[in-house]
Amino acid sequence: MNPLDHVEFRRQGHMIIDFLADYYENINNYPVRSQVNPGYLVERLPDHAPFIPESIESILNDVEKDIIPGLTHWQSPNFFAYFASSGSTASFLGEMLMNGFNVVGFNWLASPAATELEIVVMKWLSKLLQLPPAFSFSGGGGGVLLGTTCEAFICTLIAARDKMLDQIGRENYEKLVVYCSDQTHVGLMKAAKIVGIKPENVRQVMTTKSTNYKLSPQRLEELIKRDVEAGLFPLYLCATIGTTSTTTVDPLGPLCEVSSKYNIWVHVDAAYAGSACICPEFRHFLDGVEGASSFSFNAHKWLLTNLACCCLWVKDKSALTKSLSTNSEYLKNKATESGQVVDFKDWQITLTRRFQALKLWMVLRSYGVTGLRQFLRNHVKMAKDLERLVTMDSRFEIVAPRYFSVVCFRVSPYAINQHHGNHDEVNEFNSKLLEAINATGLVYMTQSVVDGVYFIRFSIGATLTEDRHVKMAWELVQDQATSLLGTLAPKKASNGKHTKQIEDHFM
Repeated sequence: MNPLDHVEFRRQGHMIIDFLADYYENINNYPVRSQVNPGYLVERLPDHAPFIPESIESILNDVEKDIIPGLTHWQSPNFFAYFASSGSTASFLGEMLMNGFNVVGFNWLASPAATELEIVVMKWLSKLLQLPPAFSFSGGGGGVLLGTTCEAFICTLIAARDKMLDQIGRENYEKLVVYCSDQTHVGLMKAAKIVGIKPENVRQVMTTKSTNYKLSPQRLEELIKRDVEAGLFPLYLCATIGTTSTTTVDPLGPLCEVSSKYNIWVHVDAAYAGSACICPEFRHFLDGVEGASSFSFNAHKWLLTNLACCCLWVKDKSALTKSLSTNSEYLKNKATESGQVVDFKDWQITLTRRFQALKLWMVLRSYGVTGLRQFLRNHVKMAKDLERLVTMDSRFEIVAPRYFSVVCFRVSPYAINQHHGNHDEVNEFNSKLLEAINATGLVYMTQSVVDGVYFIRFSIGATLTEDRHVKMAWELVQDQATSLLGTLAPKKASNGKHTKQIEDHFM
């Protein structure tokens, strides 16, 4: 047996490419959300590994028969849940090259091209985002490719923690405080727990509808002052560009001004919306980033880059490397000792790292800045059109302003019960509506809750999504709402005008 026989590699590789090309061609034939029950695969597969080798033909047959039914199809054009995981041919081929080379680029010597291409790609992206010079390698900072935002949280929290403890003494570890809003991604709470921040020392600043659920600088400072008076040490603030629930944007400038008074590390989480900020019309959302300590976004969410690819920049690279460096004898080499190279193992949690820059480099080259901007703008336009349609149907209401390509809506309390509808009944109705929509298998959407209000998130970001898919999905929402409302009360008015309105908007 030769596991890397080039002839068999070529034959099987062509089979996999053909298999996936057929999958994408026929992806509309699958229910978007998997319809299987828990434990389905355990019942189908043997309880032991095969003793003798099996053919690729047999394995692919089982993928079709057993694996695909258990997939939720994130690449479907009708996937409108969570935030999309956009992919592309260029990124997929970059992954193939990365897996084919299979290098472990923990330091420069282990694969110089892996390190230097990452530096180049992060420089390109930094310029596209117009990040301040302080975030560049020449400015004392720099950028690194990680897997996810959770990793970015952990790395920056560790750097902030150690930098602070060097000043105030290790004995004050349990007095460190982390700040965020009640809209901040739950990954921050998980990261804080891993880093050792006491759960009771994570402050979630409450947000309100009146400020579109933005993190208030005034409320933040009130909490900070209270903590300082109690003998605690403010450590870290996470500000978000594009929150998970409603994609709201925290006011970076004012938040950084408050934080600078107390020597707080400010991390900007732009996991979803950071990609959009390569478009000039969205760059203003990053105004004030010059006051932050670190910034990250996920190219795998909305920049045509396959999982996983989180881009992190820091102003003070020494804070990161001081906390995360390793220097065992078997890793020592002249290039590292010269101080002329970057060893990215010292910028992340793990020692091992993949050649991530290769796929991102291929995406940037294959589609160019103009192509990427057009891709993002198309999704934003679709969301604008959908938002107009929602407002034109009096049974629905927009729950939060649309900033990018996510529309947050629900069936209004008035439509559900014009006289005595209460808060819980409205939430329950919209929950049932969402389940009815997803049960069709035609689309997949998810929900969130802000201020106790349950609503549906219609997130547009899948690579294959076109206007016609959004149109179909909205018609489905309307039809399901009509059916469900019909179980509550007689229909008040004809719904016939809606189809004509949709057609007008998507012409």
